[in-house]
Amino acid sequence: MRDHDVRNTDGSRRLRRQARHSADKLDGGQQEFTLRVALSGLLIGCLLCFTNLYFGLQTGWISMMSLQSALIGFLLSKFFPTPISPQENVVLQTIAVATGTMPLAAGFVGILPALGLLDEERDGTAPLQLSWWGAIGWSCAVAFFGVFLSPPIRKQVIIEEQLAFPSGTATAQLISVLHQIPPPDTAIRQRHGYHELGTDEVEDIPAPESAAEHVGLADVREPEVATQESWGALIWSFAVSGAMTLAAYFFPVIFSIPLFGNYLASDWLWTFTPSLSYIGQGIIMGFPTTLSMNLGMLVGWAILSPLAKHSGWAPGPVGDMTTGSRGWILWISLAIMCADSLVSLVPVVAEVFYAKVWRRAVSLRDGDPSETRLEIEDKEVETPDRLVPMRWVGWGLAASVIGGTLLVWLVFGDEGIKPWATLIGFLMGGLLSILGVRALGETDLNPVSGLGKISQLFFAWIQPGNIVANIIAGGVAEAGAQQAGDLMQDLKTGHLIHASPRAQFFGQLIGSLLSILVTTTAYTLYNRAYQIPGPSFPAPTAYVWLGLARLLRDGELPLKSGEFMIAFAILFAVVAACKAYVQRRGGRYAKWIPSGVAFAIGFLNTPSFSLARLIGGIIEHLYYTRVGRERGGIRLIIVASGFVLGEGVVSVISLVLRTWGIGAASCWGCGHGMCGGCPA
Repeated sequence: MRDHDVRNTDGSRRLRRQARHSADKLDGGQQEFTLRVALSGLLIGCLLCFTNLYFGLQTGWISMMSLQSALIGFLLSKFFPTPISPQENVVLQTIAVATGTMPLAAGFVGILPALGLLDEERDGTAPLQLSWWGAIGWSCAVAFFGVFLSPPIRKQVIIEEQLAFPSGTATAQLISVLHQIPPPDTAIRQRHGYHELGTDEVEDIPAPESAAEHVGLADVREPEVATQESWGALIWSFAVSGAMTLAAYFFPVIFSIPLFGNYLASDWLWTFTPSLSYIGQGIIMGFPTTLSMNLGMLVGWAILSPLAKHSGWAPGPVGDMTTGSRGWILWISLAIMCADSLVSLVPVVAEVFYAKVWRRAVSLRDGDPSETRLEIEDKEVETPDRLVPMRWVGWGLAASVIGGTLLVWLVFGDEGIKPWATLIGFLMGGLLSILGVRALGETDLNPVSGLGKISQLFFAWIQPGNIVANIIAGGVAEAGAQQAGDLMQDLKTGHLIHASPRAQFFGQLIGSLLSILVTTTAYTLYNRAYQIPGPSFPAPTAYVWLGLARLLRDGELPLKSGEFMIAFAILFAVVAACKAYVQRRGGRYAKWIPSGVAFAIGFLNTPSFSLARLIGGIIEHLYYTRVGRERGGIRLIIVASGFVLGEGVVSVISLVLRTWGIGAASCWGCGHGMCGGCPA
C-alpha cells in the first residue's frame, strides 16, 4: 500500500509538472499580474461600478459583467505595444469584476438605503445616513472577507468537486476565442488532473443554460477585421445609449411613457421606460429570465395590486410602500424569494452531507482514507508558487474578521450592533458562502437574497427587537456569500485558462480596495443629488431588508398578505424543486421553468423596469434562433454591453448636472407625475 501511494505521489507530481509546462507554453511564460493589466482592469471596473450602482439603486439587480470585462479588455489591449496573453485577460477581468460588484457586496443598493428608511417613532431609532467616512469604514469592514475565503473554497469546489460554474466557463470560452487558443477543457476530471494528460474517466458537463450561454464561438478567421467590427459596434451602441440617457435627463418623459393613458400611469404606475440599457440587460439576461420577470410583473401589478387595492387590504396610494399595494405585494415577493432560495439549497446541503459526512464515514469504517486524501491532492495542477499560501489566508481572514468587527462597532456603535453579534455575522457569512458558492457552481444562481434572510432570522432570535442589528448582521453575512460567489466564477475561468490563482488573488484585493473609494463617493453624490429611495432610485431591495426586520420584530403583516405569502411560497417551493430536479437530470428544458427569484423581482419593480428587459430577451431569442449561436457569436453581446455601459457612464454626467442645480429643460408630457426629473 505504501509503495502504491509513493508511485501515485510521483505520478501526480509528474502530471502537475506536465500541466504547468503546457500552461507555460500556452501563455508564452509571460507575467500575468502586470501594471497595464491592473490599470486596465481598474478602469473597466470603475465603469462597471458606476453602472451597477446606478441600476442597482433602480432595480435591485446588478451583473458581474465578467464577459463584458474580458471583451472590453481584449479590445483595449489593441492599443498596447504588445498584445496581452489569455492569462493576463483573465486577471484583467478578475480585477474589473472585483471593482464593479462592490455596490451589492457592500450593501449600497440595499443595506444603506434600508437604514435610511428607519422611522424613529416606529423603529425606535432615527434614520441612519452614513457620512462619507462612515461609508468608507463600513465598506472596509466587509470588502475583504470574501476575498480571503476564496482560496480554500476554490480548492473544494473547483479542484476537488469540479463544479461547472457556467458563467465562469463561458467567460473562459470567450477568452479562448478572442485569443485564438484551443478551447478550454470543461470536462469533469475524475482523477489526476487533465484528461489529455492521461485520465481514464471523463464525463462532459452539460452546456451552460444561463445568460452566459449566449457566447458562441465567434468567427476568428480574420481577427483584425473582427476586432475593428467589435470596436465599431461597442462605440456606436455606447454613444446611442449615452445620447438617449442625456436626452431623457433634459426631457424626462422620454423614459416615462404612459402605456395606457395618464390615469393608469399616475394611479397604477403603468409606464414604459424605453431605455437601451434595460434592453441590453435583457439581452444579457436572456429570454427565459426576462420572461420569468415579466410573468411576475403581470401577476403582481395586473392581478394582485388591483385586488389588494379594491379589497381594502392596501388602502393607500398604489406606490406607497407602507399602506399601498406596492408595499403589500412586497411581502409576497419576499415569500417567493425565500422559498425559491431555500428549496434550491436543499439538494446542495444533501449532496454536501452525502459526500463529506456519509461517504467519509463509510471510508473510515471500511479502510484507510489516505488514498482518498491523496486523490484530492492529485487534482491540483498548479505549483505552490502560483497558489495563495494558506498562511496568507489564515492571517487575512483573522484580520478581516477582527478589523471588520471593530470598524462596524466604530461606525454604528453599541446601539447599532454589539461586536459579538458582528463576529457571529462573519462566521455565518463563512458558512453561508459555502452553500451559496455550491449553488452558484451548479445552477449559475447565487441565492444571496435567501441567505441574507436566513441570517436575519437567526439574529432576530439572538438579538430580538433590534432592527439595526438585524439589518447590519444580515448584510455582513450576505456580503461574504456574494463576494465569494462572484470571485469563484473568476477563479473557474482562471482554472480553465491556466491563469495563476495568486495573480487573480492580488487582482481581487486591489479591485476591492479601489472600489471602496469609487462606490462610496458615487453613492454619496447620488444621495446628495437624489432622494434615495425616491422616484429616480426606488432601491426596492431596501424595503425587503427593512420589511423583514420589522416583521421579525413585530410579527405583524398587512391584512390578508399572510395567506398569499403561504400560497405563493408553497407554489414556488414546488416549482424550485421541479427546476432543481430537471437541472440535475441534465434536462435541456430546465431554463424554461420559471425562476422564483426573477419572478419576485417582477413584483419589486414597477412595470417600466421589466418591459424593456423583455424586449431585450425577445431580441436575444429571435436573433440566436434565426442565425444560430455559432454564427451569431458575440456580436449581440457587444452591442448589449455598449447599451448598458453607455447609460451607466453618462448617468455620471447627469449626476454632476443635478449636483450643479441644472434640472430638466422641459416637463412636457409629465402630467402623470411619474417623471423622475420633474417636480410633481
